[in-house]
This record gives sequence, structure tokens and C-alpha cells, in this order.
Amino acid sequence: MKKILSLIFFIFLNISPTIAYSKIVYIDINLILNKSEIGKSLNKYLQDINKKNIDSLKKLENDLKNKEEILISQKNILEKNEFEKKLNSLSIEVKDYRSEKKKLQDKLNNIKIENTQKILELLNPIITDFVEKNSISFVLPKKSIIVGQKKLDITDRIIILLNEQKKSLSF
Repeated sequence: MKKILSLIFFIFLNISPTIAYSKIVYIDINLILNKSEIGKSLNKYLQDINKKNIDSLKKLENDLKNKEEILISQKNILEKNEFEKKLNSLSIEVKDYRSEKKKLQDKLNNIKIENTQKILELLNPIITDFVEKNSISFVLPKKSIIVGQKKLDITDRIIILLNEQKKSLSF
């Protein structure tokens, strides 16, 4: 019986230091995507596309507003059937405008998702290498952490490594 107790005691003595020396860090992926050079270039690219989309949609919107104003001003002049035809035509154009707006937004979202995925694929080997070199046991996402010591945050070091390796991506 004493042998079993001493064996169990010996096992617990050997396990607890291993657990105590596990190195756990956390990382903020969103900060990396916004502060790294490659992330900034992606954000600028997305803003440029969004600005072009907004400009083209503004032109269409102003055109539709002008057509609506003209139609309203002609309401008493036109026959009822003619007015309804023009109103239906305008409604179809508004529907097409909304469809175009949604299509452009979906396209922008897809570009963002695809390119963010590319950045994350570049980031994964960098993080893996960093973890191996620094004998880190776990890397947790910052959004899952309520409170943590600032010294356990490796985000800034990963941003530096990412910037050294890759400045931009072709979009």
C-alpha cells in the first residue's frame, strides 16, 4: 500500500511542474489585420473599391431622383395609363439599382474575405515558427481573454515579423 501511495505521490510531483511551466500567450488577429503593412494595404484597396462603388451608385441615384421629379411634375399632364407606364418603368429601374447596390456590396465583401484569408495563410507559418522558437504551449485569441498580462500579448511581435516578411499582397 505504501508503494502505491508513494508512486502516486511521485507521479503528481512530476506532473505539476510541467503544467506550471506551460507558456500561454494571446494574440489579437484583428489588430494584426489593421496595423500590419499588408493589412493596411488591403484596407486601402477595399476603401478605393468602395469609393468607386459609391460614386457610381450616386450617379444612378441622382438620375433616378431626376426621373422621379420629372414624372411627378408631369403627373397632371399625362394620361393615367401613360403615367402608370412611366411609373412602372421607374420602379423597375429602382429595383435594378437596389440589385446593383447589393451585388457591388457582396462583391466587396467577397474580396475582403478572400484577401483576409490570404493574409491569414501568410500569418500561420509566422506564428507557428514564433511558437516553436519561444517554446510556447498555447496561443489564444485575444477576444477570448477577459484579463491578461500585457507581457503575454505577442501581437506586436507578430506584426513586426509579418512586416519583415511581406509588405503587400497583389489584390
